[in-house]
Amino acid sequence: MPTITRSEAARLDVASADGTPIAVHRTGGGAPLVLVHGAAADHTRWAPVLPAFAARSTVLAMDRRGRGGSGDAPDYALEREVEDVVAVVEAAGEDVRLLGHSHGAVLALEAARRTDRLAALVLYEPPLGFVRWPADVVSRLEALLAEGRRDELLEVFLADVAGLPADQIELMRSLPAWTGRLAAAHTIPREERINREYVFDPARFTGIRVPTLMLTGGDSPAGFHAAADAVVAALPGCRPAVMPGQRHAAMDTDTARFTAEVTAFLERSAR
Repeated sequence: MPTITRSEAARLDVASADGTPIAVHRTGGGAPLVLVHGAAADHTRWAPVLPAFAARSTVLAMDRRGRGGSGDAPDYALEREVEDVVAVVEAAGEDVRLLGHSHGAVLALEAARRTDRLAALVLYEPPLGFVRWPADVVSRLEALLAEGRRDELLEVFLADVAGLPADQIELMRSLPAWTGRLAAAHTIPREERINREYVFDPARFTGIRVPTLMLTGGDSPAGFHAAADAVVAALPGCRPAVMPGQRHAAMDTDTARFTAEVTAFLERSAR
C-alpha cells in the first residue's frame, strides 16, 4: 500500500480489499486528514472547507466507490465501502485524522474499529438508523433514477432524507459540486436501502479509544440528534458539538463555523 507524503495537489489511486480503485485527491501539507463524503457527492463537496483544512493538514479527499475517479463493483455492500475507507487510512500513514459526513460518517465510524492508524475521528450526522424518513422515499428515488430525472432525485433526497429546507437546497444547487452530485445520483438509492437496514450496536464501538468529535446541526431533524447521543454514549473519548442554526450541510451554509469546530478539535487532539 502506498504512503502519501508529498504536499502538492495530486491524485492517488488506492486499491481496496476487493481490488476496486479508490481515487484520493491530495492537497496541503502536514498531518494526514482523510475526508469521507456522504451520499449524492464526490470529493468536490469539500471545496468550501478545503482551503482551511489544507492550510494545516495533508488533506486526502476520497471519491467513494461508484463516483468521481473511483471504480465500482457489480454488487453493493456497506462492508466494501468500509474496506475502502480503511485502505485509504492505511495508505495515509500514521496518526491519521478521519472526518466523515452523513453516510460517510457511518463508514468512518465502522472503519475506526478496523484500523489502529487513527489519531482523531470527526463524525458529522451519521443517521445510524435513528432518522425516520418517508416510507416510500427509496422507491421514489429509484423511480426518478429509472426515468433519468437526476436533478429531481437530488432534490427529493436533500429535502426528504437530509431534511434540508428549500433555500439550502438552492444554495447547494448553485455550487460547483452540484455537477458531481448529479453524476453520483445513481448511488443514492442503494445507499438509502443500506441505511434503513443498518442497526447501531453500541457494544461494537466501545473499543474505539481515539478522541472523537460528534457534530450535529442545531436545527437538524431529531433522528440525527438521537444518533449523536448514541455515539457519544458508546465511545469513551467522544464529545458532542452542536452548531446552532445549522442542519445537514454546515460545510456550505456556515463554512467558517464548521471549519472552526473541526480545526480546533484536531489541534486539541494533537497536544
